[in-house]
Amino acid sequence: MHWNPSDHDRVVATGDAVACEFGNGLALLHLKSNIYYSLNGVGAYIWELIQEPRSILDIRSAVLTRYDVEMERCKADVEGLLKGLIEAGLARLHHEELA
Repeated sequence: MHWNPSDHDRVVATGDAVACEFGNGLALLHLKSNIYYSLNGVGAYIWELIQEPRSILDIRSAVLTRYDVEMERCKADVEGLLKGLIEAGLARLHHEELA
């Protein structure tokens, strides 16, 4: 998958997963593939955020506000997780339409 989203593209979780708390994170069951995924505490927070469509910029800003992390590491980690969720069919990317 080609991954080159803009900061204003939106990500939203699909309705194809069931989540439950697991330790400090979440366990996700993808209902279409019956594959389990686990998310650490930061991943669980991002999963919570994308239950409604949010821009990549908003997700990154929320993570930076909540956690003590450098901007570049946050950008790489957030985008890496979002890309993985999208590739697994757990989330969708909506490109910003330019007027």
